Amino acid sequence: MTIRHALRGTILRFHDNPFFTPAADAMHIEPDGLVVIADGHIETVGNYDDLRPNLDANISIADYRGCLIGPGFIDAHVHYPQLSVIASYGEQLLTWLERYVFPEERRFHDENYSAEIARKFLNELLRAGTTTAAVYCTVHPQSVEAFFRESAHRNTRMIAGKVLMDRNAPDDLRDTAQRGYDESRHLIDRWHRNGRQFYAVTPRFAPTSTEEQLTLAGALLDTAPDLFMQTHLLENRQEEAWVRQLFPARKGYLDVYDHANLVRPRSIFGHAVHVSEHDLGHCHDKGCTFAHCPTSNLFLGSGNFRLFDALRAERPVHVALGTDVGAGDTLSLLRVANEAYKIAQSTGHSLHPAQAYWLATTGGAQALHIDHLVGKIAPGMEADLCVLDPAATPILAQRTANAESYNDILFALMILGDERSVRATYVNGRKIDF
Repeated sequence: MTIRHALRGTILRFHDNPFFTPAADAMHIEPDGLVVIADGHIETVGNYDDLRPNLDANISIADYRGCLIGPGFIDAHVHYPQLSVIASYGEQLLTWLERYVFPEERRFHDENYSAEIARKFLNELLRAGTTTAAVYCTVHPQSVEAFFRESAHRNTRMIAGKVLMDRNAPDDLRDTAQRGYDESRHLIDRWHRNGRQFYAVTPRFAPTSTEEQLTLAGALLDTAPDLFMQTHLLENRQEEAWVRQLFPARKGYLDVYDHANLVRPRSIFGHAVHVSEHDLGHCHDKGCTFAHCPTSNLFLGSGNFRLFDALRAERPVHVALGTDVGAGDTLSLLRVANEAYKIAQSTGHSLHPAQAYWLATTGGAQALHIDHLVGKIAPGMEADLCVLDPAATPILAQRTANAESYNDILFALMILGDERSVRATYVNGRKIDF
């Protein structure tokens, strides 16, 4: 028996990429719209007055008039084990890892602790309106098992994987090239495409993996269809110099990964702050993705990602937004968009609210090659939705009361909003209770 229900409110949908067409025109807005959901998927969407007469009189309709209904947010780069070290003082990337992150990650050998943090992490992610994320676990297989079990319990569509590290890390956080391969292979067999779960082969970053491990990571990507790969790339200058010392035979940081066959579609490179024009052209050709993490880059002083350079029309690279968590200071992609706007301003560009919203939703899904599943409000898509309230706080209410357009409202949410602005989150058609 088909179970139907519906959401009523202002519906935001993209009919084009706002980076390549006039941003103000790229988004279609239905001021009084209806999204009809059947068995976890979107059945139809359109104007309320047009659709309502054709529905069963007893259908349940959640009334969100005055709110914006859009796709759930998509976070392209986040470490769930770093939840407990968020807002840790005073370090840049490499010393921050040693002082805060590695000691915390040791705790994930305990599956009960992993399960506790996975539960809290997913609660906070959904509270922020994020329904899909590319998630780093730790080197421990039990951390992956705990995360995927919690995600499967909630029926969230997640991408995650076991971190691979066989050098330049504490003894109790290292695997070996072969053990990392074997454990990852087992986790792939168990979790990849199990319900709404996807697996990502996850070398932490080049300095913590030998060439052998990176080569085996590339081999893992050929063991199952549609596997993802996630790692870090050119986050800060000290890291870049270290990579050159460790891999003297390679032409640069990206070439380390390319040599191991890790630069391909569904490969997600976190940060990419210091990429060269050659790197950008190569990533365009290969179809891989950059995760822009502005809150993290600012917090650790890593530098400013050149968003508009990466998206140049003659050779655009896929880009999505990431929170990073411990290195950032929030799980809210509204706050991430806030900082992305400021970074763009500092590089001579104005990030239009439609462009920021695109990166966090439909564009993020395209960048991760999952836009046939999520990221759009359209018939047949999985009903992962985020409802934003423009009057969630007094200052938002004051600002949006004088808004001249929906783009103006969206910009106010992007600059003044956070988790409090999320009125409701729907996962596969089900409203999440917090």
